[in-house]
Amino acid sequence: MSPHVLVLGGTTEARELAAALSARPGTEVTTSLAGRVTRPGAVAGEVRVGGFGGAEGLAQWLRAHRADAVVDATHPFAGTITANAAHAATATGLPLVVLRRPGWQPGPGDRWHPVPSLEAAAGLLPGLGHRILLTTGRLGLAAFAHLTAPRFVVRSVEPPEPPMPPHTRVLLDRGPFTVAGETAVLRDHRIDVLVTKDSGGAATSAKLTAARDLGLPVVVVRRPPLPEGVTAVPDVPSALRRLDALVAP
Repeated sequence: MSPHVLVLGGTTEARELAAALSARPGTEVTTSLAGRVTRPGAVAGEVRVGGFGGAEGLAQWLRAHRADAVVDATHPFAGTITANAAHAATATGLPLVVLRRPGWQPGPGDRWHPVPSLEAAAGLLPGLGHRILLTTGRLGLAAFAHLTAPRFVVRSVEPPEPPMPPHTRVLLDRGPFTVAGETAVLRDHRIDVLVTKDSGGAATSAKLTAARDLGLPVVVVRRPPLPEGVTAVPDVPSALRRLDALVAP
């Protein structure tokens, strides 16, 4: 019987993994997308869109579709989905592979301020600067909505959802970005503080280099911890090797 792998996707790594699995004869792959992005990239294999209804709903789907393994290749900040995947894998007895690109690391010259949450990031801003480039995505802007003095430039792929700070300009753009382009954004908008999540990867890391070159402080929101007992692999080849070790052909 062909193995069936459910990939919880939405990232570049999820698309790469789905393509690699689909290229294997006899392997069935289904990628699940949350549906928050209106124009997701093409994905190999079967695709489903929308939530499962929590951990119990995911477990029911796994049983009904005779899945043999689950790969959580969602965004590093999709903590609820990761927790649901861990619970569903335990409930069904299926192996779980968590694929997470490595986080960013500060280098010489970086002025990073690590914080555990968006709320903590908002608390630091009044003491750091007045013109903020906010690159934490379109969700969660409510954490900054009470800040009436700073001027925000909010960059996201999709239009952000209110509430948001009263003095906000929105830039709709999608990576990958270049250092030259990010430097121009920081200069053109006279940014004096950058706020980002530790998403990792090369597609959006150019802003960190640009901020370092300009001597700007960067508030970095740390990733949520993985569920207890869950470990992650850093790339697609590692995920494939772990699947091979866990799932019988």
